[in-house]
Amino acid sequence: MPRMLDVSEDVRAEIGDEEADRLLAGENAPGSYDCTSCRTPGDSEQERTSTVLFVGEETAVLAFAHASCIPSQVVRVAEEQLQGAVASITAADAADAAGAADELAAAHPEQAVLGVTSGLVLIEGELHPALVVEPTAPVARPGSDGLTDEFLTLLVEQGFQPVADVNRKPAPLPGWSVLVAMGQLHSVLQPGPGGAGQAAWWQAHQPLQVTEGWRAAANKSHTVLVFAAPVGSIGQQPREDLLRDALEKAAANGRLVAAAMPLAGT
Repeated sequence: MPRMLDVSEDVRAEIGDEEADRLLAGENAPGSYDCTSCRTPGDSEQERTSTVLFVGEETAVLAFAHASCIPSQVVRVAEEQLQGAVASITAADAADAAGAADELAAAHPEQAVLGVTSGLVLIEGELHPALVVEPTAPVARPGSDGLTDEFLTLLVEQGFQPVADVNRKPAPLPGWSVLVAMGQLHSVLQPGPGGAGQAAWWQAHQPLQVTEGWRAAANKSHTVLVFAAPVGSIGQQPREDLLRDALEKAAANGRLVAAAMPLAGT
């Protein structure tokens, strides 16, 4: 049965047209899988699924994710990191490859991919456009032993503030902004090195569509609230009320930071 797979042009270029067509036809692709972004089960026969290719110098490992979590993309990693994942594959099917990619992300947190979800958050009776950022794996400080998840600490050092109450609007973060163009989310920008312009902190492999309600709220306030939590704190929530519940739980557990950023674009 054909799978509901998204194969980006970058992934197709890496794996070749023949292999990409086999995946899209339902060959060499799993039915069920564990999403490499949010770690919850997915089914490529029932929901849109992204192909995510981890690529080293000589080795590649194919993984799968909910299309609502992250777009199909190529993630570059060091060859020695891929070798450890490949060694754990006991069969040559894509399901095992996906498991190896999950293991890779967990074992090498510096290669975590940032999953971004958009939604509206009600604060003091007004709907605010928000982005929720959650990495696919623990994020270690560069040069550390990699055993401690320092995602929140690193963000606090960059000016994000811990959230104690989701009902309070977070403080602005100077130099950062959210780029939206033609109703699509392109990137979150941070101050460039040495104070020169801006650089992408997160960039969509393919621009992500936002709802009309989100776009209208963003154009009204010219501000986007960006929440961030460590892996496993929020997950992929199908409704905004459930997203709000997950944010409040993360805040209560001291696992949520946030900042208000100006909207760049329309």
